[in-house]
Amino acid sequence: MTQSLTILGSTGSIGSSTLDVVARHPERFRIFALSGHRQTDKLAEQCLSFRPQYAVTADAAQAAELRTHLAAAGCPTEVLHGAQALIDIATAPETHGVMAAIVGAAGLPPTLAAARAGKTIYLANKETLVVSGSLFMQTAEQAGAHILPVDSEHNAIYQVLPPNKGYLKHNGVESIILTASGGPFLHTNLAHFPAITPAQAVKHPNWQMGRKISVDSATMMNKGLELIEAHWLFGCPPEKLETVIHPQSVVHSMVRYTDGSVLAQLGTPDMRTPIAYCLGLPERIASGTAPLDFASLAALTFEAPDYRRFPCLELAYQAMQAGGGVPCVLNAANEIAVAAFLDGRIRFTDIAPVVRHTLEQDISGSHQSLEGLLARDAAARRAATDYVERLG
Repeated sequence: MTQSLTILGSTGSIGSSTLDVVARHPERFRIFALSGHRQTDKLAEQCLSFRPQYAVTADAAQAAELRTHLAAAGCPTEVLHGAQALIDIATAPETHGVMAAIVGAAGLPPTLAAARAGKTIYLANKETLVVSGSLFMQTAEQAGAHILPVDSEHNAIYQVLPPNKGYLKHNGVESIILTASGGPFLHTNLAHFPAITPAQAVKHPNWQMGRKISVDSATMMNKGLELIEAHWLFGCPPEKLETVIHPQSVVHSMVRYTDGSVLAQLGTPDMRTPIAYCLGLPERIASGTAPLDFASLAALTFEAPDYRRFPCLELAYQAMQAGGGVPCVLNAANEIAVAAFLDGRIRFTDIAPVVRHTLEQDISGSHQSLEGLLARDAAARRAATDYVERLG
């Protein structure tokens, strides 16, 4: 049976990689809807290639531009815009699976709506679980939604966990180990950190990613967010989650068992591998990824992270252990801080202080409802923005 897909965030790196995999298997998949934020030209190209029923842009002006472009090319795709349109394409009865690849908290409402509608969700938006872990997992369970992790680390864990992915202790799991590349500044002198530029921070040594996630990798906040995501995805207590730096990005993550065994998933650093794994289940399908050449690997190395170099990782650990709505505040503050750094308004070394300051504020709000979480998110963004302005 052909699977109908909605891709939220199709113009980003995950969305583009998903379409690359889909194009290799036209007999298995068809695209029902695509959404993009700023890259209207790229979204137009995707619509012309895959002819989805719907395309969604951020605002009316972008929608008008895209509509004109597609009409001139004879493409029948209907163009919509706005937050409600994202929810509509994520919950439409015509779509079987939703690739949730919108970066940041903006991806939460449509992804939560897809869970409420009982869809199969290919989860690449880690902020969904960071911001609303308890609410999202409870909603998915009640609605019978199927959650498949697309992040390379969580996908690796999913692949090497026991077939019965119930409570970990009952399956002999001792701990979960997430690997991290360490980003572009793993060996940079700490004295040079204040002078790091946005152009340097977005040059990841192994992965091709968007600007925001590349900065998160440089600060290792990305790994911190992934720890919180793993906590919710696999029901793993915070004290059973480990992080190890692995600069080669060949071992994507590991599971440690009580008998002393450690199982790992290895592969070339290419997001098409976890995407193809999720889309193809229960089969394995071609992804287009180059095979891993063991003969060419000089060495695989591992080291413990240094919190002096990566204070954001420590802040994420603390937020995960605090629980409740604290991870929501962490994520909101980080998004504000990273945007300010990319705009040149604060230094690279100011990102962690902005997050720390925001976490220290008395920011209230329920974490058991979407409205409460969005209110907490908004309050955290205001607090972080105020502190950014003071730093500036």
